[in-house]
Amino acid sequence: MGIFIVIGAIIASMGIAMYTYTQYQTNYITANAGEPIIIGPVEYTIFFEGTHGGNEDTRPENTFVKIRINAKNTSDEETRMSGGQFYIVDEKQKKYQAVYGAFSSEDLLEDWLEPGKTASWTTQFDVPYDDEKEFSITIKPTKQQNTVDIGNVCIKNC
Repeated sequence: MGIFIVIGAIIASMGIAMYTYTQYQTNYITANAGEPIIIGPVEYTIFFEGTHGGNEDTRPENTFVKIRINAKNTSDEETRMSGGQFYIVDEKQKKYQAVYGAFSSEDLLEDWLEPGKTASWTTQFDVPYDDEKEFSITIKPTKQQNTVDIGNVCIKNC
C-alpha cells in the first residue's frame, strides 16, 4: 500500500511540474513589418523608417536604423511602454539595444499607454547597416505587462 502512495505522489508531482512548465513557456510570435502583432495587452505595428547619422549631440558608431512603433493598448488598464523593450537583431542573431537621444519629439524613452488608446513613437539602433542584410525587431514585454509572449518582426530583407 505504501508503494502505491509513493508512486501516486511521484505521478502527481510530475503532473503539477508539467502544468507549471507549460504555463511559463515562452510563446514566440512572428510578423513582417506593417503587420499587427499582439504581445500581452498591446497590439504593435512596426515599420522600418530608414537610416540616419544622428544629430549634433549623438552620433552613431555605425549607422542608426530608425523604426516607427504604433501601439494600441487592448486592455482596460494603462501599461508602461519603454524603448528598452525593443532590440534589433541582424542575420547573425546579434542583438542591439535602442539608442536614446533627442532625435525628435516622438522618440520613445518611457511612456504610459492608456486603455484602448493608440500611440506612435520612433526609436533607433546603432548597427553596422547593410542594405542587403536581414534585420528584425524583437519585442519583449515590460514586467508590468505580465506575459510570456515575445514578438519578432522582420523589417528588412525577410
